[in-house]
Amino acid sequence: MADARQSELGDFLRSRRENLNPKTVGIPSGRRRRTAGLRREEVAQLAGIGVDWYIRLEQGRSVNPSVTTIDALARALRLNKPEHAHLRALTRNADRRAFSIESVPAAVRRVVEGLNLPAYVTGRRWDILAWNKAADEIFAFSRLAQADRNILVCMLTNPSTRRLFGAGWADEAKRMVAQFRATHDLWAGDPAFVELLERLRQGCPEFATWWKAHDIRGASAGQKVLSHRKKGARRFEYATFQANDDPGLKLAIYTPV
Repeated sequence: MADARQSELGDFLRSRRENLNPKTVGIPSGRRRRTAGLRREEVAQLAGIGVDWYIRLEQGRSVNPSVTTIDALARALRLNKPEHAHLRALTRNADRRAFSIESVPAAVRRVVEGLNLPAYVTGRRWDILAWNKAADEIFAFSRLAQADRNILVCMLTNPSTRRLFGAGWADEAKRMVAQFRATHDLWAGDPAFVELLERLRQGCPEFATWWKAHDIRGASAGQKVLSHRKKGARRFEYATFQANDDPGLKLAIYTPV
């Protein structure tokens, strides 16, 4: 898992470097470029670090950058706050155990079931662990097989969910993939996450392109328009909250607008 995580770090740096326009950082066009974005030596120069050292980092080889170096790279690559936080998380030394699906404390489950608003709880891998009647009326979680009770599997491979989101499906799905990527990279190589990615690749033609982009999004509240099969189009505001019992558990609540 450590090697896989290093590989994801290198891929993330490469994706941000290739997406950056040289003019944005004040580098003149100069000679013709064979590929888009900055060269490795240009990133190293902007960050004030050695070229060979940066190449090792991007190749996923074992290095231990300091916080100062990571912040310098973030500035050189013009990372936004979620991307900067992701870069820091990837470079922390973390010895993770194999992933196992979380359990929802009884008190949290009762709170969810007692809400009148649509609400559900997910885990680190975005498995759907608990929900209430209002959420089931919209998303039909209870009709899904146990193995399919995962937000990404549901969103990307279930035709009913695609119809539920209608014209906004692609934008919402792409946002979810970028948001999940921040979690995945910390668990890269874990069999449970490898299995999930394979399901998404097989079940969603668009997924491979979105995944390759290596975009990172932070969690945020927002709005969704859902085309309910009986009640028609409905707009909701949504927000997510971490559980104190287990930070890996997240409660999502939908409020009709």
